Amino acid sequence: MPATERIPPRDVTPHELLALGELTVRGRVREASNAVLYCTVAFEGHSAACVYKPVAGERPLWDFPDGTLAQREVAAYELSEAMGWGLIPPTVLRDGPYGPGMCQLWIDPPAEGEGDGEGLLALVDGDEPGPGWKAVGYADTGRERPALLVHADDERLRRLAVLDAVINNGDRKGGHLLPAADGRIYAIDHGVTFNADDKLRTLLWGWAGEPLTEEALAALRRLSADLAGGRPLAERLAELLTPAEIDALRERVTELLRTGRHREPSGQWPAIPWPPV
Repeated sequence: MPATERIPPRDVTPHELLALGELTVRGRVREASNAVLYCTVAFEGHSAACVYKPVAGERPLWDFPDGTLAQREVAAYELSEAMGWGLIPPTVLRDGPYGPGMCQLWIDPPAEGEGDGEGLLALVDGDEPGPGWKAVGYADTGRERPALLVHADDERLRRLAVLDAVINNGDRKGGHLLPAADGRIYAIDHGVTFNADDKLRTLLWGWAGEPLTEEALAALRRLSADLAGGRPLAERLAELLTPAEIDALRERVTELLRTGRHREPSGQWPAIPWPPV
């Protein structure tokens, strides 16, 4: 082989890139409530943009006294992968310039005219959502009558509504939905999840009480089996969550399978996060 001929870089998975690559901080997302750093990561000739959230930059939460936001972010990713839906960008725990934290692949928004960047959430006049939409509730816009908050009747969002019920997401806002150029929707910001108490707050209530799809039921059955003691997923989650949180997770999956229906608001906790976007 001539000395000048270069061996092309081998393929690496996003997980390898995030976990093993050299992490370089490029800036900070200042509107975030905890430290969120925009970075690049490079490994064996490959590079990508990512988000790094160091544990040292997390604000304590009175109702989440155990574990870290970073651990719960990774646990949410593991559940999304186990259900086969790929709704959360690749996410790992790793050490970084400011200590251990969560590292997640950055999702670029679609360019103008590409993907599906519009039409997920809307405010409409009247009392009915209209074709292709699901009603969430009324929103005070400062006008004489409130507007109806709606979300798209979209199978991608419907899968996410099921995942949120599984992980007990306490903060599903509109700004946490990222349409990508390839037509997928990714979800981010899963630090306030997996509480042993019911904390589900979401904008995706449009299917509340409706029967789950056969696809969702099949995913839940697989997940239930994977959560059994001794299975790889259960062992991985034991590194990220408390025993009480894992027990509550299993109970939520069992209850969804028992009812066969989408979750409804409990009435004991605000159903919609604030602010909603």
